[in-house]
Amino acid sequence: MSVPQIQSDIVLERVMRLHPKIIDLGLGRVQTLLDRLGNPERRLPPVVHVAGTNGKGSVIAYMRAMLEAAGKRVHVYTSPHLVRFHERIRLAGALIGEQALIDLIEECERANRGEQITFFEITTAAAFLAFARTPADILLLETGLGGRSDATNVVAAPLATVLMPISFDHMQFLGDTLARIAFEKAGIIKTGTPAIVAPQPAEAAEVFARVAAERKAPLFRAGAEWDFAVAQDGFTYRDAAGVLHLPRPALAGRHQYANAATAVAAARRLGGFALTPAELAAGLRRAEWPARMQHLRRGPLVDRLLAGWELWLDGGHNEEAGQIIADMIADWRRADGKPVSLVFGMLSTKDPLAFLRHLAPRVEDLAAVAIPGDHASRSAAELAGFAQQAGIPASGYDSTAAALAAIVARHGSAPRRVLICGSLYLAGTVLAENG
Repeated sequence: MSVPQIQSDIVLERVMRLHPKIIDLGLGRVQTLLDRLGNPERRLPPVVHVAGTNGKGSVIAYMRAMLEAAGKRVHVYTSPHLVRFHERIRLAGALIGEQALIDLIEECERANRGEQITFFEITTAAAFLAFARTPADILLLETGLGGRSDATNVVAAPLATVLMPISFDHMQFLGDTLARIAFEKAGIIKTGTPAIVAPQPAEAAEVFARVAAERKAPLFRAGAEWDFAVAQDGFTYRDAAGVLHLPRPALAGRHQYANAATAVAAARRLGGFALTPAELAAGLRRAEWPARMQHLRRGPLVDRLLAGWELWLDGGHNEEAGQIIADMIADWRRADGKPVSLVFGMLSTKDPLAFLRHLAPRVEDLAAVAIPGDHASRSAAELAGFAQQAGIPASGYDSTAAALAAIVARHGSAPRRVLICGSLYLAGTVLAENG
């Protein structure tokens, strides 16, 4: 690791100690800091604010690719990162530079005056400074957790809001029913701002409709104002403006059709950004989003497998993600019959059984690993126990490399897929280890 990277790690670790909790939702601290910084959140390019449980990063990846295909300069804010923090802040197409990141974080530290503030709050303030100071045409802004009390929810008048599918996740912060979780996510809906709504459970859809009506925000809902249908060579998108025939999305999995269609719906509601069908199609073909059903084709971990084997990586970690992955495995089995083994790691804040019960009928076995360097990770032995409860033969291993070696030793040379899943944090360590 280079010296500048070590310097940024030191700065980021320092600001992580400014609050005893990793998550403490509320807008007071971040708004105070932004006021001291001269309110950069009021000087941003037009903002598309995205909330939801699943698919936020994918829809942003599609929208970014579409807008860049149209020649637009696009800022992007996402979290968490996979390998380096810099992935969270993309300035007009490029990841933020090392020295620029250090300077911004230290500027925020000085303005914060040693007061309590969470890591996400202070780094969001730094991102807003960067976005306000670098010219761009649009900012795609992802919430960190929830919406109503998320540190990103200080943008008073976004160009549009996007509400991705709601499912159970972060219940200790957002509530234990879909309606309560949806209410927190609906906090990004603003008066007079179009709200593009992805396919939703009925409970969530009802909440979004009620909040939008209260705030007089025009709704643009899947299954109502817009819709899509999967076709043999892509999908058909329909809204009041007409019908589009679009290519298969670049990201793998049948769920990506809904994410891609939501991105098209959002792109067609951006006032001042008249994207052509060709630009929408180009974005769908070019979108990239690591660790979302990503096929790893080369690298040290791939080299541990045998001819005819495949290695895949997905960061999904909640119950809906488990169902999505199970559907993907079913599609694989129908296509070529290759059996699937899992390498699995998960944080202690997640529910392994809810995730794994969807996968149990689809996979042959599971190798459990703790997430390296993460104190919140469940142990390999604990995770293997959960897998066995779900009905999946499982054992624990010290590392991903050891897990892969054990799978190869167990199954011999017959072609097979290995899917590493259960956590974005595990996915990040895998990408780093695989080079």
